[in-house]
Amino acid sequence: MDLNFELILTVIFLVSALFWLLNKFVVRQTEGAVEFVASLAPVLGVVLVLRSFVVEPFQIPSSSMVPTLKVGDFILVNKWTYGIRLPVLRTKVIELNSPERGDVMFFFPPHEERYFIKRVIGLPGDEIHVLDGVLYINGDKMSQKVLYGETPSPRSVVMTEDLDGVEHAMQRRILPTRLSQNYTAVVPQGHYFMMGDNRDNSSDSRVWGPVPEERIVGKAFARWMFWDKFLSMPSFERAGSID
Repeated sequence: MDLNFELILTVIFLVSALFWLLNKFVVRQTEGAVEFVASLAPVLGVVLVLRSFVVEPFQIPSSSMVPTLKVGDFILVNKWTYGIRLPVLRTKVIELNSPERGDVMFFFPPHEERYFIKRVIGLPGDEIHVLDGVLYINGDKMSQKVLYGETPSPRSVVMTEDLDGVEHAMQRRILPTRLSQNYTAVVPQGHYFMMGDNRDNSSDSRVWGPVPEERIVGKAFARWMFWDKFLSMPSFERAGSID
């Protein structure tokens, strides 16, 4: 079971804030357990505000976004790009920007309370069609070009794909799997169609459907570290923006 760190942090902050109020107006300790717990409230408050409303770090756990993101990449997610939401409740209180095609987005899928990261492929109202590994949006074929020299395996090929002017790297099987052979869907209003850049090795909207707007977490915008094994040395060679 995945731990809800946001909920845990919020509860700990509220407890420490309660101790702070208790110490300031009732106990008035200058040292001791109550004073120690109370002293944590400002620090936890700053951390909670930063993680909930500004930026939050995550580690990539799977290969579904290869070659853009690899297992072990540490990334930063902008929490305010798509609007300000209350922590835990996820209620949007300030409207800002809407997701755009090609964005790399963090979200909760419709079927479970676990973070996913995929690329925005379809906007509300779009018709999505995948045929033999090639993507069509509203009847228009999205251009794909092979990146020669990039050979992840004898059965796969790395390509660039142009999503209406947004170019990004992707990987797919030479012989497409069932997910990429023949798929069609229309994106409902208030929803977004998500796909992994590793097209034939990704659990995404082709499996569990479009993502409701209220389940969006934020936009991934930067890699800052790579660390895939506990005993290995962290690397910063992959640091940079996420395209």
